[in-house]
Amino acid sequence: MSENENKVCPVSCKIEHHAMMFAFLAKHAIELCGEAGKDAILAGMTTYGNERGARMAANALAHGDELTTMTNQAYGEWKPDYAGQMDFGTLRTEPTLQTYIAKCAWCEAWKKHNITEYGKYYCVNVDNAVYQGFRSDFVCTPTATSMSWGGDRCEFDWGHPLSQEEVKELAEKKAELGTSCMKDFNFHTAHLKYTVSQALIHNLGEKGEAAVKLALADYVDTFGQEYLDVLDGLYPVE
Repeated sequence: MSENENKVCPVSCKIEHHAMMFAFLAKHAIELCGEAGKDAILAGMTTYGNERGARMAANALAHGDELTTMTNQAYGEWKPDYAGQMDFGTLRTEPTLQTYIAKCAWCEAWKKHNITEYGKYYCVNVDNAVYQGFRSDFVCTPTATSMSWGGDRCEFDWGHPLSQEEVKELAEKKAELGTSCMKDFNFHTAHLKYTVSQALIHNLGEKGEAAVKLALADYVDTFGQEYLDVLDGLYPVE
């Protein structure tokens, strides 16, 4: 057997790992600190979303694109793990863009692990936080109860129209970019772990530190130490 055949392939986090990293952090913050834990989790998610949106904006500007609703839709940083894992699309493009999610891999992960009561806090503001991180005067408004909170499907109003010309430009821009501006879920999970953990520690002190330790222990118990080790050094980016 060659040396290469002896090497173990590094593990790859998927949406499930990202979803559960958040859910475990939320669970222990809320169990230890109640309403203060809930507030700290939501603050961490707003910061996390803003950071993602700011990265998307930097990518758009680096490509010479203006920060518009169209380019926000084009510069998304993730894709489903496999075809059919998600079901999302457009309800209308004018007078404002409205979109929906009818099948969600995050919701499926929380349901699988019986932790939706904590996972659902991910959904409270993440889409708006990413949108406002992309451009501070943008607002994404949920127009239906999200699935994690008991709704049939998630629906969003992005506050601005997409003209027929922009719909065409969006398809062309997505084809041009491909996956070049996307990050894998090792990176996304490392980013979420770092930013939300920092928020818990900053807002909750020693109890925040305890919540993070308990969450990471649950994550390792669920997926194995290798799925935590693979996150080392990925975020923040030096």
